[in-house]
Parts: sequence; C-alpha cells; structure tokens
Amino acid sequence: MDTLTAIQERRSIKKYDTSFTMPEADVEKLMDLALLSPTSFNIQNWRFVLVRDPAQKKKLRAAAWDQAQVEEAQLTMVLCGDVKAWAKEPERYWKNVPEGTRDVLVPMIEQFYSTSGEQVQHDEVMRSCGIAAQTLMLAAKSMGYDSNPMIGFNTEQVAEVIGLPPGHVIAMMLVIGKAAKPAHPRGGQLAKSEVVFTDRFPG
Repeated sequence: MDTLTAIQERRSIKKYDTSFTMPEADVEKLMDLALLSPTSFNIQNWRFVLVRDPAQKKKLRAAAWDQAQVEEAQLTMVLCGDVKAWAKEPERYWKNVPEGTRDVLVPMIEQFYSTSGEQVQHDEVMRSCGIAAQTLMLAAKSMGYDSNPMIGFNTEQVAEVIGLPPGHVIAMMLVIGKAAKPAHPRGGQLAKSEVVFTDRFPG
C-alpha cells in the first residue's frame, strides 16, 4: 500500500483478531521503521517498550481502564522518552558525519537544551513520540495491520508496570494488529476553512 492510501485508510481500531500471530519479522520491520523517525538534533529521545508477556499485558489493560485492545492486539507498546537524552554522550548522535560538522552540531545541542528549560525538554519528548507513533501507524497500515493510539490510561500505574526509569516520561500507548471489526464511519471532519489558514489567523 502506498503512503497516500495508508493515510486515507488508517483508522483507530478497537477490536483485534486474537487468533492471529504477528510474525517476528514484521515486529522487527515496524521498529526499524520507527527508528527512522526524525528527532530534534537527532537525539533519538524516544524509547519503545514492547509489552509482549500476557501477564504484563493484563496489568497494562487494568491500568488502561480495562480497554480490551491493550490485551488483544498483537503488538502493544508504550511510547516513552528520555527527557535528558540530549545530555547523554551527544557526540554519538552525529558519529557518522564529517568531524567539522560534528564539532558544530554537538555543542549546539547542549547550548540549546541546557538553556531552554525543562518544559521544552519535556515537550521535545512528546513531539518525538508523536512523530514516531505516526510513522508506526502508517507503516503498520501499509503492511496490512491496523492500530490505535491511546492516552486513556493511568500514567502512574503504567509507569509502574513497565518500570519507567527516572528522567523518563510516557507520551502514549499504541496497539497494532489485525482488525477483527472495522472502525465506525468517521465521526465528522471540520471544514478545511476552519483549520487551515494562510500566513496568519484571520481577524
């Protein structure tokens, strides 16, 4: 499936075929594609927790207000981020570029994030995870799978289930699998004129 079709056909699916087993090769392919998602300064601050153990899935479902897709989808993951990734050996984020380029970019990382404040660092994680989630959802659709991004869960409980380290935050959960039931018709799209503006907001 091409990218434009995947965008048009991707829907949030709640019911998954529990009789289907996702091949490990497909899991690896999805994650390889996710790791190509862009991040600011290439700091790759996202972290993906793939919850595969049935007992872990059950705990995660309980933390997600008993939403069945958490346990029934073939691939359930928690998208998190390391808020301080920018400060952890930043030279490795540019190890494959010429030395002159690296000497310019690496100091810029520290200069920007050390002075921008914790809110910007937190927001950077959210942006990175959002982009990665969209990459995963479109890749999944193009491979014949469906998905559902989720924010309906108790963050503290999910953090406990996955053993979230200090300095990390949770952005969302995402499930991927074979749909057992199609999505309902689209709820209602706002008019383009209401959400798309040229140069500045009107008025």
